[in-house]
Amino acid sequence: MPKSEIAKRESAIQRGLMFIYDFACEPNNFLEHGSGLLCCFENIATTALDPKLRRTSFRLGREKALQWRANCPSLPKKLDEGTIIDYMMASDAADRLGVPDPHLKQRLRESASRFSVNQYLDFDPANEPPPTDLPEECECGASNARRRKRCGDCRKSLAIISRYRVWYYALSYVVGSERYGINLGAQSEDLLKWLPSLRPYRGRENDTNDEFLDCVYAITHLVYALNDYNVFSLSPRALPEEFTFLKENLAEAIDMEDADMVGEIVDCLKAFGLRDTNPLIRAGREYLLDSQNADGSWGELDADSYTRYHSTWTGIDGLRDFDWQPKLRRSGLVLLRIKKTLSL
Repeated sequence: MPKSEIAKRESAIQRGLMFIYDFACEPNNFLEHGSGLLCCFENIATTALDPKLRRTSFRLGREKALQWRANCPSLPKKLDEGTIIDYMMASDAADRLGVPDPHLKQRLRESASRFSVNQYLDFDPANEPPPTDLPEECECGASNARRRKRCGDCRKSLAIISRYRVWYYALSYVVGSERYGINLGAQSEDLLKWLPSLRPYRGRENDTNDEFLDCVYAITHLVYALNDYNVFSLSPRALPEEFTFLKENLAEAIDMEDADMVGEIVDCLKAFGLRDTNPLIRAGREYLLDSQNADGSWGELDADSYTRYHSTWTGIDGLRDFDWQPKLRRSGLVLLRIKKTLSL
């Protein structure tokens, strides 16, 4: 690869990382998205091939981890299942950034048992597939129970969350709990066994498939769950249908001008072994380089705060190279794990 092209990518990555750091330095942003921001810094510091990028992300992440520990020395008195998950994700990332708190970890372990698996995941994956009757939060801000079609507060009609989104949110939470060592009442195998029920995946279908985005993110989060968030590379033999779907739909993500989706598809295709010279990787990276905003971010400038930083994180991941750990051993273990789980 020409040096000028490498330098262009490195500059875009650095600008993106500094946008995320500046975003995290805004008190309201860090209060709302601290756990996700710490996960971003920690993941880049752990998995980047470029040693300079690893050091920079670790330094910035450790600074914010120290701040998060100072802001959150103990669990709040009013505790709910969402707070458990948020603190779990943030504390795990802070641990990995060199700022551990064993006392808080023990309190999280003890407090996690107060809530049921249904409260954490909105269903029990040990006993049922991802539900198709879970309503979105109403425009009025009210949450409603499963099977409700109208809001109990304002009586407006309710949209239903796709089963793909229910599934990959649950998978992310459970994998996070396994990494950190607390129990949410489910194991990753409980969720993986429902993978056949999500297949076959439907494409964009000229914008007639409302579940297309959630299909893409279900697959990318499956890859992340199985490769420990880009620590290990995977063999396409482990997930042939998912690998094919991502290859076939990268062009759709580019056509939609969705930098968040492009970034996630590209880093997952890299995890499956596609090289920089592959036309798909080149197309995805060219789009990301051409679509970066002047402030270093990716995505719409007027998007909500979560999308602002998350699209930038995935843009960085789509451009950077990963320090993959040994492929053959991990791919064999993943393939064995999937076969064992799906045979249950």
